[in-house]
This record gives sequence, C-alpha cells and structure tokens, in this order.
Amino acid sequence: MSLYDALLIGVSGLNAQSRAMSIFSSNIANVNTVGYKGSASAFQTMLGAANGGAAGLSEGVMASAQANIAQQGAEFATSSPTDLAITGNGFFCVSTSADQAAQMLYTRAGSFTPDSSGNLRNSAGLYLQGWPANADGTFPNGGPTGPININSIGGKGEATSNLSLAANLDASAVADPNYTVGSMTDGNPPVQPTYSTTVNVYDSQGGSQPLKISYIKTGANSWSYEVAYAGDKSKLNPADALISTGTLTFNADGSLANATDTTGGTSTSSPDGSINVTIPWDPTTSGLQPQTIDFKHGTYGKTDGITQFDSDSVLNNATVDGALFGNVTGVTIAADGTVYANFSNGLTQAEYKIPLATFANPDGLAQVGGNAFAVTQNSGAANLGSPGSGNHGGLQSYALEGSTVDLATEFTNMITTQQAYSASARVVSTASQMLDELMQVQHCKIWRRSSQKGTPPTLVRKKSDTNFMASFTLDFGLFLNSRALSSRWVMESGAA
Repeated sequence: MSLYDALLIGVSGLNAQSRAMSIFSSNIANVNTVGYKGSASAFQTMLGAANGGAAGLSEGVMASAQANIAQQGAEFATSSPTDLAITGNGFFCVSTSADQAAQMLYTRAGSFTPDSSGNLRNSAGLYLQGWPANADGTFPNGGPTGPININSIGGKGEATSNLSLAANLDASAVADPNYTVGSMTDGNPPVQPTYSTTVNVYDSQGGSQPLKISYIKTGANSWSYEVAYAGDKSKLNPADALISTGTLTFNADGSLANATDTTGGTSTSSPDGSINVTIPWDPTTSGLQPQTIDFKHGTYGKTDGITQFDSDSVLNNATVDGALFGNVTGVTIAADGTVYANFSNGLTQAEYKIPLATFANPDGLAQVGGNAFAVTQNSGAANLGSPGSGNHGGLQSYALEGSTVDLATEFTNMITTQQAYSASARVVSTASQMLDELMQVQHCKIWRRSSQKGTPPTLVRKKSDTNFMASFTLDFGLFLNSRALSSRWVMESGAA
C-alpha cells in the first residue's frame, strides 16, 4: 500500500461520511413529513482484493441509505374525516394522476383532500384508489381500482317501506253498523270516520306523498280502517284514491287482538299485526313504480301499536322510514375502509372501499418522489385486501401517521459522523504532508555506508546525474523496503 492509497482511503472516508451526513440531514428535514420513513446510513468496507490489491486489505469505505420502510410512526389526531392513518401493515394504493392507466404507487401518507374535480389526493398530488360499490351496495372481491371521487356522488332519496302507528281509538265511540267497505273514501257522500290522520311517506325519488288513514267503529271492540292517497289521483293506476282496507279487533284489556286485510274484496288475517299496503303508482304519469309499504298496527296482546281505551282518539306516534331527497354533506370513512356519503336528509350510503396493499418484504420497495414507493423484485407483488382482513391493518379516520425520525438519534449520529469526517480529513492531510516530504527528496544526496570501518560512504545519486528522477524512484523504493535503513543509508539535504 502506497501513500497514494492512504490518500485515496482518506478521501473515501470523507465521501462516506458526507453521504451519511446527507442522510441524517434528510431525516431531520422530514421530521414533520406525514408518513415519512427515516433512513439509516449503512457503511461497507472496500477490500484491496476487489481493486486488484492485496486480499483482505482495506482500501476504503462506502456509505448508502437504508430505508426502514416497515417501521410505523406514531399517530396524531386531526380534524379532517379524509385524513387517514394505517394501524398495522399495509400501504395506500395511489396513482400519479386520476387516469386509471396511471402508474400505481404505494404510500402511508394519508393526508387526502378533494381536488377541484372531487378526487381525493394527498399533499404530494397522488390520487387515492378504491373499489367502487356495486349497485346493490356490495363491493367486488378484488378487481381494478379507480380514483375516489366525492363529486361523483349525487343526492339521495329513499322510498318508505315501513310504517307503524301508535294511536288510541276511543272505546266509547258510537258504532256505525251500516258501514260498507270504502265508504269513508269513495262514499257519496263519504261516511264520516270516527278518527282519521294523515301521514306523509316517501317515494323512490325522494318525494313526500300523503296517505290518509281513517278508522270507524263498527261494533264492540271492532273497527274498520281505510288507507287513501290524499294527493293527485291521476298518479295512480287505477286512478282511485282508496288503496287499502281492513278490520281491527281488540281484546277486553284494550290490546290489539287481530288485523285483517280486506283490500280487493278478499279477507286475509295477519299473523303478526302487519299488513302490506301497495300504492299503485302509474309510471306514465308519476314516473314511479308501484310501492309496497309494511303497515304495522302493533303486536297482538300488547299495547305497542293501535289500542282501544276509553279515551279520546289520538295519534301518539307515527314511525316512517325513507327520506326526502338530500344532497351530499360530507363523507365518513370506517375502519374497514368503507367510504360512506352523508346526505342532508340524514341518510348514508356506501360508495367506495379503500384497499390496503401488503408486501412480502416492504423494505424492498423502491423509494420514489412524493414520499411513495414502487414495487420491485425484492419487495414482491402487492397483495390488495380490505382493511382489517388477513394481515392487512385497519384504518383510522381523523388521524395521520407521523414521521419515524427521532431527533435525538439524528443529532447523535451527526456528532459521530462529524468526528469520523474530521479523522478522515486528518488522514488526507497527513498523507499529503508525507507526499510533500517525498517530493523534497530531489534536493538530497543519498549515500551508502560501507560495512567496513574506516571506509567512507559511497554517493548513490545526486541531482546532477542524468535521468536522476527516473533512477531515484527505484532506489528510493529499495530504500523504503530496507530493514536496516539507519545502518545502510544516509540522506543528506542540500543541493547536488
């Protein structure tokens, strides 16, 4: 190993420590970057055999960045429902553009917000991918993903499918034994009901539709009811306001004993107090399809629905499902990755499912811009799955994953790196000084001592000799390799 080797080794130390310092500097700069994975400096010895030198002899050092991608940062709370943190394994699937043909990347930086088109993307401009819901509200088991777009979610209304009443019918009311079915609605003139109330239900387009429910006492503990559409009859087919009829009987304690459907001239006893009422919408005039509602009168033997007590007839409560048309007011993201749209009418609807990608070796992923990663042969292929399934972690809304950088560790690394850099710089300066001394040899005379006493030394070379420097190189090499320098060689400074 020559002085030039020592000089180059020192330079390699400077380069390696400079690389390490840049790694630590990058970590410190990203201490507040969401989802950032800190890197460590990995040093590698360069051996002489690798460069044609002596086997096993060190000839320098190299440094490279080693990312700890699998390490999870601490979570912290936020105020945005589209801020997401992964608890456990997995990465968000993101793309470089809203185009489905864009490159797929993976990240744990979950600070997503809608862009001007409604697509969710993070602060690096990467678009969140998800599975869109099927028409029945389910999600595909795998398959292609697409950008999650909030603006594509329209308003929503929901048709009524269940109606229940909690009301009392006056037991002391006078019975009308001459009542005929339908006469409270279609009679000429209509028969005056003992009690009636109007309840609004909702159609499939989110519209409100009035139903008038009339009751008349026909005998002891016996009542008849009619359900009529109180709106424009031209929307019905047939255009008859009367849509349902039936009878109710009560026990001596005022509880419901039986409910019977007499619509269309038939008589069908209900096994549980519920009777189907169908609104015969005419699609050509209303734009609606016929709508069936489960009309619950109460539980037999109980007073949880229609009752008969010696008290004024009154409606205590009407429970109707469905809703008027409502616009989107926001989104909610569940722990299983389901994206729900929230509507102004109080309804919610599943729109997307956010998958997570796991890898056999996440540390083998390649770092790319935007705090994201790309698949490599070392990482293995992406395995997409629903959050919380298999080895996929869960999702936490209103939260973000912080950087894995620890400032105390980075400052300590910087101190040790600074000391190592100073030591490498000392090697370079010392080797440089030794080379300077070597270059001064051309101003010296080299004598060889005789082994016999009294014999003067022999002049080997002097500056005035022809080809002095060429010959001196070989002689000085022998001089350095001699084991008896002090007894055999003498160097005399001065001009030749």
